[in-house]
Amino acid sequence: MVEVTREVVPRWPWRLPRHGGPDGLARVADGALRRLLHAGDERVVVTVRQPARDRALLSARAPSRAAAEHGMERMRFALGLDDDLRPFYERFRWDPLIGPAVRRDPLRRVRRRPDPFEALAWAVTEQLIEFDRAAVIQRRLIARMGRRCPESGLRDAPSAAALAGCAPAALEACDLSASRAVALVRASREVAAGRADLAAPDPEPGWRRLRAIPGIGRWTLEMLALHGHGRLDCVPAGDLGFLKLVGRLRTGNPYERATEDEVREFFARYDPWAGQAAAYLHSPHGLARRQAAARRVAA
Repeated sequence: MVEVTREVVPRWPWRLPRHGGPDGLARVADGALRRLLHAGDERVVVTVRQPARDRALLSARAPSRAAAEHGMERMRFALGLDDDLRPFYERFRWDPLIGPAVRRDPLRRVRRRPDPFEALAWAVTEQLIEFDRAAVIQRRLIARMGRRCPESGLRDAPSAAALAGCAPAALEACDLSASRAVALVRASREVAAGRADLAAPDPEPGWRRLRAIPGIGRWTLEMLALHGHGRLDCVPAGDLGFLKLVGRLRTGNPYERATEDEVREFFARYDPWAGQAAAYLHSPHGLARRQAAARRVAA
């Protein structure tokens, strides 16, 4: 086994996540985040610590140095260590809607997945259901079809190849609906066969290939772009919370819902940072601010 350690100076202040997320893939304990990743068939265990406010210490253990370097690169991406958010902060810290939350919490980042396929698969599980229920489905998929490291006990999400070889009924047994099970299997086959190359420098041809699959709509691809490819200019406009928020802001009616196009029009003011702005509207401080803004509009 090879272990590679590297200290990184983030391009914008950051903080180590306080928890690993509801799917249980990442674990945070004793001041360190640990995550199992894969470089092809090679297991990579990445540990991230924050020895100082302006430092991140990454350590990757794998069978080869190339695999360890791959794991560290993917965790740098997932944590946003190489993102310079100063232009966003300077432009929107006095924004009437998100400004107070931006000033209060300038370190907030969009949560990303280290593997774009993981973002795609999880987006399919989250379609049109409560997030807590989707997290249960994700944990079942991990337990039944995911990959496990016998040394660390950590688990990784199922690979595209693993899900491509599943019968839709096996996914339905994890509480995924029949139509979404079929969509996930078909999308997995496109990725596993390389016809939708999510690791390509330009992933958009792969997005278009996936969009042709029934059940893979615009919202799913916007989730993939934002959380799997780090496209901070993208916002999942079909998100129910945004449909309600924009509807209320536009009309003053708390029961009015906007259309997806109206949501995109609303977020156009934050271009090219719509996805980052959306992260603040999803935050607790952002929620309080948008409710106050909605009351002012209604008045």
